[in-house]
Amino acid sequence: MPTTAEPPPPRARPGRRRSEESRRAILGAALDLVGEGGFAGLTVEGVAARAGVGKQTIYRWWPSKADVLLDALVEEAELRVPAGDHGGYAADLRAFLGDTFRLGSRPWVAEVLRALMAHAQVDPAFGERFRDSFLRARRDALRRIVERARERGDLPPRPAPDTVLDLVFGVLWYRILATREPLDEALVGELLSVLVRS
Repeated sequence: MPTTAEPPPPRARPGRRRSEESRRAILGAALDLVGEGGFAGLTVEGVAARAGVGKQTIYRWWPSKADVLLDALVEEAELRVPAGDHGGYAADLRAFLGDTFRLGSRPWVAEVLRALMAHAQVDPAFGERFRDSFLRARRDALRRIVERARERGDLPPRPAPDTVLDLVFGVLWYRILATREPLDEALVGELLSVLVRS
């Protein structure tokens, strides 16, 4: 009786893997270069050379150097600032604020944030991408913490949930863009004293 041979395992798709490797190399090169020479000195040609790709590859995936940095920043924020469950609102908020401020305190991150915010004011299409993929995504991460606290029953009645988001990100952006005062543990404690009081 003839036996039916098992189908061969699916073959890997090297094109997709190479594309992901190239994308990561480009994002890493952009972060390295902006850390070395700032946003003004960053060029698509420089990123391409550092990543070992053609600049056409970059322009196929991103319309500008600002968009490359935006994607890199989104990935950094998702990796380094999770909206984790630490058992209570105060603990969740402390962890989120600490992670957010530590990331924002890195000099290259602060410079990229300033550059992207400035670029968003003069390029409306980029501004919409910046708001959608970064600003709203970060607010949504904090909103998950607030909503989880509401479901658990440990969300203080004041300030209102949207005001919590405004206070956290208002302080963050004011210090990054205007005063350049530190984003430190003392600031985390001061914000907690306002946001977690019952």
